Amino acid sequence: MTDVMSTQGQFPGAAGDSDRTRRLRSLGLNEPSADEAFDRFAHLAASITRAPIAMVNFINDERQMFRGLYIPPNSSDVAAEEGASWADRGIAFDLPTRQMPLSHGFCPHVVAQRSPLALDDILAYPRFAGNPVVDELGVRAYLGAPLVDDTNTVIGTVCVLDREPRQWGRERLRDIQHLAEALLSEIRLRDNLLAQQQEMFAAFDGSPFPIMLTDGPGQEIRYANAQHADTFGAPVAYGSIGQAYPQLGVAGLQQAVSEAYRTGRVTVLNDVRVQSNRPEAQRIQQIFSFTCTPLRTARTGQVNGVLTVGMDVTAQSRTEEELGTLAALLVDRLQQNGTATATGRPGVPGGTGLVLPG
Repeated sequence: MTDVMSTQGQFPGAAGDSDRTRRLRSLGLNEPSADEAFDRFAHLAASITRAPIAMVNFINDERQMFRGLYIPPNSSDVAAEEGASWADRGIAFDLPTRQMPLSHGFCPHVVAQRSPLALDDILAYPRFAGNPVVDELGVRAYLGAPLVDDTNTVIGTVCVLDREPRQWGRERLRDIQHLAEALLSEIRLRDNLLAQQQEMFAAFDGSPFPIMLTDGPGQEIRYANAQHADTFGAPVAYGSIGQAYPQLGVAGLQQAVSEAYRTGRVTVLNDVRVQSNRPEAQRIQQIFSFTCTPLRTARTGQVNGVLTVGMDVTAQSRTEEELGTLAALLVDRLQQNGTATATGRPGVPGGTGLVLPG
């Protein structure tokens, strides 16, 4: 199997990728999109610690990514009664995106030190008082614990924040540590499912058709079989389709994959003309048709990737139905492993994609 891997590096600020970034990529957690499971966990963290803001924060070499986030509704209709929970009272917390630079906040410190951090009043700690989140977001108290996975890699944190000083105490510190341990069970499950997914891809290694898997809205290439690499070239490590294959990007494949990801429906791209990647046939122009099938997590139904299958139609007439039949056969091979379920026949109107565990 041609499994796209990144290069060696150190965190933070190295030219390559650290073990942490590679680990997040392997888990499918290296981008800042919302995740319902982690959002629910953040809400649980806020409830247990009685904090107004909670996050499940994964940290790579470049940024912090809040895959889980809880901020209570800011409603002027709810009276801020003394003794009411923050979730009932509502607060204003301006966080326009689910990501933040490494220079902001205190989670990068928790990750670097591999230990919990409790700040009752941030202004009382000169080392932390000048952090941008104090002035920009009004954060005055912080409590966070590291997420150390089974490979002994610190991949992020579970944390809670307050805009007022807080006496967290030993009980709340213990709570946040227990929450981090509980969340690792979810990470462990994802890791096991991803390992199963890699085993499934072994079925594609001997296929004579180019097959590629992309992850997330950024279309990062996670997998390409040998035929794909032989036909179009080896992909850039975790690069997008446009970066790795300019010819395919210009021909519309990147747009087709984006449409499949955005709509959750199978898309077909015909009459893609590319120059052969083989040195002995550099002047030969090949014509391909591609089917792009969205992949969904079994628990939430959320689209998390796209499986793309190509067919060389240069010397023969192939129909869209035949291409859809090929994609359906690949789905059947996955189903035989007992780890995937088709929710609609790829390449046929009305098909909605392939379900993978996650």
